[in-house]
Amino acid sequence: MAKLRITWVKSSIGYAKVQKRVLKALGFNRLNQTVTHDDCASIQGMINKVKHLVKVEKESL
Repeated sequence: MAKLRITWVKSSIGYAKVQKRVLKALGFNRLNQTVTHDDCASIQGMINKVKHLVKVEKESL
């Protein structure tokens, strides 16, 4: 299964509480942090909610 490297690049201050909860659910604790997740439908939906706050890269194995 493909992996995604997701980096939180923009602050969530001033955005909806739902978007802040999505960032927390993705595993972020602080700005400029990078997490790795499997590329699945649920993760893609979460990324779509906060696409203006994160940078997504496909991780090559």
